[in-house]
Amino acid sequence: MTADLPYVDEHTTLVVADADALWQGLTEALDTSFDRGGYARLVGCADVRATGPRPLAEGSTLPGFRVATADKGHELVLTGSHRYSVYSLTFRIEEAGPGRYLLKAETRAKFPGLTGRLYRRLAIGTGGHAMGMKRLLASIRSCAERSTV
Repeated sequence: MTADLPYVDEHTTLVVADADALWQGLTEALDTSFDRGGYARLVGCADVRATGPRPLAEGSTLPGFRVATADKGHELVLTGSHRYSVYSLTFRIEEAGPGRYLLKAETRAKFPGLTGRLYRRLAIGTGGHAMGMKRLLASIRSCAERSTV
């Protein structure tokens, strides 16, 4: 499903932590970032509650997302849909030296119809999505680096 969706953007951060701390930071930060579900209900997301195993595993849900792939230490793929969009958010972890990793977050999405195009303009066109992704990556980095110290 994710490969069929158009590319939206990618954001990257350098994390100074061990691999286990990074994975733990990733899953914990996602759980706390999407824990309320009010927005997910408002836009009609398929998944509006956090359910399933923790740490995140295939089949777990967060408000707005379902875990499609959880390859510990390498890749976490979240998918979702709502009234205005079908989307995926893929986190990839790449080694960048001893105790250093690049965490990449790639967004792909389809925005069908007039309401989808308007939603894209509001979410992507205003820079709101990019700002949210940068904040999310900073939260993941902070959580992982705190665990390593």
